[in-house]
Amino acid sequence: MTDERVPEEEQPEPRLEVDGDPTVVYVPIQDRADHPMTREEASSLDGVTGYALIVEKGPKTGMTYLLHEGNTTVGRHPESDIFLNDVTVSRQHCRFVADDDGLVVEDSGSTNGTYVNDARVDQATLKAGDEVLVGRFHFVVAHGDDQ
Repeated sequence: MTDERVPEEEQPEPRLEVDGDPTVVYVPIQDRADHPMTREEASSLDGVTGYALIVEKGPKTGMTYLLHEGNTTVGRHPESDIFLNDVTVSRQHCRFVADDDGLVVEDSGSTNGTYVNDARVDQATLKAGDEVLVGRFHFVVAHGDDQ
């Protein structure tokens, strides 16, 4: 009997391709402990339109959440738009509001607070490259390459 299996072709490196209207994509990122994402890198994220939150450190590193126009809720409640199942995150932790004027984060009275660039905030206007801490999740605000 002969082996008639055809060798598999090498697959090209995966690229970020966003088709349709997803809420979450996974973008594998290298360990950026020595090189955090710069504002320039965050201000022109290939393949994304509008704003996104990239988990740079903590659980779910590499996960990218796309923020659509309007409100995006974040919390430990399963019905949150961005569900973060971790005890350091309140059930209704915060929300992001994206509109023509930009992006704002508003804390929802969370126990551990919402931090922007190491300062606890009730509300803050965000720009690409800002760091947002929600529980143990370290997000970097990014904007698509359409800016």
